[in-house]
Amino acid sequence: MRLATSAAALLLAAALATPAAAQTRVTLKSAASSSSYYVMMVQIGEALKEATKGEITATVEESQGSVQNVKEAGKRPGNFIFTTPPSLLADAKAGKKPFEGETGYDRVRTLFVVPAVTVHLAVRADSGVQSVMDLAGKDFLGGGKGTFCERAMGAIFKAFDLAGKVNVIDVELSQASAAVKNRKVAGYATCSSHPTPQLQELATTTAMRLVSFTPEQQKQVLALDPSYGPITIAKGTYKGIDADVETVGLPVGGYATTDMPDEVAYRVTKVFWERRAEMAKVNAWWNGIDARMVGLLQAKLHPGAARYYKEAGVTLPAAMN
Repeated sequence: MRLATSAAALLLAAALATPAAAQTRVTLKSAASSSSYYVMMVQIGEALKEATKGEITATVEESQGSVQNVKEAGKRPGNFIFTTPPSLLADAKAGKKPFEGETGYDRVRTLFVVPAVTVHLAVRADSGVQSVMDLAGKDFLGGGKGTFCERAMGAIFKAFDLAGKVNVIDVELSQASAAVKNRKVAGYATCSSHPTPQLQELATTTAMRLVSFTPEQQKQVLALDPSYGPITIAKGTYKGIDADVETVGLPVGGYATTDMPDEVAYRVTKVFWERRAEMAKVNAWWNGIDARMVGLLQAKLHPGAARYYKEAGVTLPAAMN
């Protein structure tokens, strides 16, 4: 009896000494807190925690945008998940500006696709700006300092011979709403999935207009980057926008690095797609993606993500493996 009691005590002690299930922490980094992409990261973080019963928890970090995200990915350790258009990642791998002389980008791996970037040219309704050409001579916040959008708008202005003719204000995108309300600028550019919260909020207090590209202008912009595609912002998406707006957009991926263990990448990718429909009930932008679009993201699949897509029967380009 004493032996049995001792054995039971040892088993109880061993059970009490056994650690709880290990918790995995991931970092989600996308864009400014006023953007739709930040909201997406919050949703993904909540989905991961709920679906794994807290075994995977996320920290959502604010970012200046895709340029900062890619630069950090080249050197940041651990379970780092970030968003960027694939074309910007390709520039980093090629050592193009602003990534000259930097390394570490070959370790980036694809996890999933997120809703596309939509180029918005938002101006005050009383600014006198009806078309992109009317921005000449206007004070305009060109996409936010150090962002992908800033680079995109620079290329667009150059294509329309507006470079140097638009007075581009070089400040953070977070200051855009205040600058518009205080009549410091005619408007601003933002490249975020629509509807973007910042513009939704601004449009409730300030009469705004979204500049639409003509068919010829849209063709010119599409020619700037093969990954661009035409996008229509439907009327009523923002308060006061009573006509469809023709613009452009490009795919955006959720990426990690080879530092992420295969099992973590598998679980993150699986939760993302299994919870996509649930997230879409809160924000409709999730309805615009499906797993086949991962093939647009160019970078190699993380082995853990590749395992999920194989199980799900999703065929992706062989070059991504």
